[in-house]
Amino acid sequence: MKYPANVAEFATAVTGKVAETVRSVDVMRRAGLVPFPRLDEGLRSLIAIGRYGPFAGANHIAARRNPAAVGIVDELGPLTYKQLDDRSNALTRAWTQRGLGPGSVIAALCRDHRGLVVTMAAVGKLGGKLLLMNTGFAKPQLTDVAAREGVTALVYDHEFTGLLDAIPDSVDRYLAWVDPGQELADRSVPVLDELIASTDDRPVPTPARPGGFVLLTSGTTGTPKGAPRPHTSALASAQFLDRIPLRTNEATYMGAPLFHGTGLSQFILSLALGSKVVMRRKFDPEEALRGVAKHRCTALVLVPTMLQRIVDLPAEVLERYDTSSLRIIFVAGSALSPDLGNRANAAFGPVVHNLYGSTEVAVATVATPEDWRRAPGTVGKPPVGCKVALYDEKGVKITAPNVTGRVFVGSGLSFGGYTDGRHKEIIDGLLSSGDVGHFDEDGLLFIDGRDDEMIVSGGENVYPIEVENLLVERPDVLEAAVIGVEDAEFGQRLKAFVVRAEGAELDVDGVREYVRANLARYKVPREVEFLDELPRNATGKVLRTKLR
Repeated sequence: MKYPANVAEFATAVTGKVAETVRSVDVMRRAGLVPFPRLDEGLRSLIAIGRYGPFAGANHIAARRNPAAVGIVDELGPLTYKQLDDRSNALTRAWTQRGLGPGSVIAALCRDHRGLVVTMAAVGKLGGKLLLMNTGFAKPQLTDVAAREGVTALVYDHEFTGLLDAIPDSVDRYLAWVDPGQELADRSVPVLDELIASTDDRPVPTPARPGGFVLLTSGTTGTPKGAPRPHTSALASAQFLDRIPLRTNEATYMGAPLFHGTGLSQFILSLALGSKVVMRRKFDPEEALRGVAKHRCTALVLVPTMLQRIVDLPAEVLERYDTSSLRIIFVAGSALSPDLGNRANAAFGPVVHNLYGSTEVAVATVATPEDWRRAPGTVGKPPVGCKVALYDEKGVKITAPNVTGRVFVGSGLSFGGYTDGRHKEIIDGLLSSGDVGHFDEDGLLFIDGRDDEMIVSGGENVYPIEVENLLVERPDVLEAAVIGVEDAEFGQRLKAFVVRAEGAELDVDGVREYVRANLARYKVPREVEFLDELPRNATGKVLRTKLR
C-alpha cells in the first residue's frame, strides 16, 4: 500500500526525531548526566530544568547530587553547590519582597563572579527574564538596550556605576560586586551579599513558569540585538556533549565571559555535570594557566583572542605550570585560524575543540582534535540534534563539496526571532547564520567569511578571512584584519591592518609581496596600515566599523 507523500514524510520525521532523542539520551548517559541504572535521577534532572530553567535547574541538580561539592571558585574563594542554591533562595525571596516577580526583566552587567551566578539562578526561581549585558558596552549601548528590553531591575558591578546616568530612576538597582575594602559613597543601592545575608534561605515556591533569558548579539555592526531563550530542553546538552567529552565531577576553567554564549553554554553544562568552575573577573593568560594547574582542570573555555594570549606567553612561562590535566580546550565565539589552532595543539597536545555557532543558532558544528588534525581550520561536523546545509543566492541547496554557499543551521537551541520583532532568513526550516562556507570531501565544514563582509574587487569575490589567516601564519605578525574600502576604479579595494610582533621589521611591501606569492593577484591588499593592536569588543571580535 502506498501512503500519501505527506503521511510518509510525517512518519519519516517522527522516526528521525525518535532516533535523535534516543541518541541524545545515550550521549548524556555517557557523560554521566543520565546515571544508569538510577534513571530516576535523570528524570529528576529533567524536571528541575523544566521547573527552574537552565541556571537554577542545573544548580539544583548538582546540589541534590552532592551538596558539599564545590560549585564555583572566584577571587573570594569557593562556594559549594548547596551554598549557591541557598544564596539564590535568599535572593529570590528578597526580590519578591521588593516587588519583583514573574515577568520582571532583570539585567546583569557583571563580570564573572559569585554575584552573577547567584543572580542567574535567582531570576530563574523568580520566573523572571534574565538579560545578560556585555561588560564592554559604552553608555549609549547600555541605555538603548535597557530601554528596548524593558528592564525592571539592574544588577551591576560597582566599577560600572558611571555608565548608569541615563538609566531611569524607576529601574531598581542592586550591586553585585564591590571591591573588598572599598567604601561606598552611596548606600541607597542594596548590595546583594547584604540582602542575601539578611533573608531566609529556605527553598522558595516553584514559579508558575521557569525564567527565561536573553542573549545579546555582539553589536559589531550597530546596537546589539536581543536573542531570547524562553525555554531550554535538557536534551539540548547533548549537542555539546556529543563531540566534546565533558564528564561529571571534573573541573573547568572559565576564561570566556558568562554574558557570551561561549562561556554561558559551558557554564550551564559544568553545573549540570557537578563540576567545579574556576572563574576570574578579568582574564589573564598566566592566571588561567595557574588556575588550570592548581585545580587540575580538565577543560579550558576560551574565545580565540584569549587562546592567542596564552600561546604567545614566553616558553618559560608556559613550562612553569603543569597543564597535563587538560583534555579539552573549548574555543568558540569567532574564527580560529589554522595557525593558532596548530600552535595550541603543539603546546598542550591534541585537545582543541573548535565550536562554530552564533547567538541566534547556538550550536552548528564542532571540530574535534581528530577533525583538526585532518583539516586545520575546519569547524567540523554537526553534533546530534543539529543540521547544517548550504544554499546559493537563489535558495538552491548546494550538495557538491568545495562549493561556497550561505550557511543555514537547524538546532533545538535556535532562537525564535529577535526581541525587536525581526528575524533571520529561514530556508527549509533552517536558520541563516549570516556566514558563507563550504564542505570538503569528508563532510567537514569550513567558514569562508561573513556574508556581508565579502569584498568585490574588480569583479572578483574575496573573503577577508583567507588573507587574514595567511598573514597570521608569519611569525612576525601577531594579528591581522582585512576590510574593503571604496575604490573608483575597482569598486572596492583591500586594506590590511597588521599588528607586528615586537622587534619585527615587516613593511608594507613585505606584506603585499607575501600575499602575492601565496594567493591570487586580486587578493593582494592595495593598502597596509600597521597598528599597535586591533580594536575588539569584550569577547574578542574585531570591530571592523572602527577600522573603517
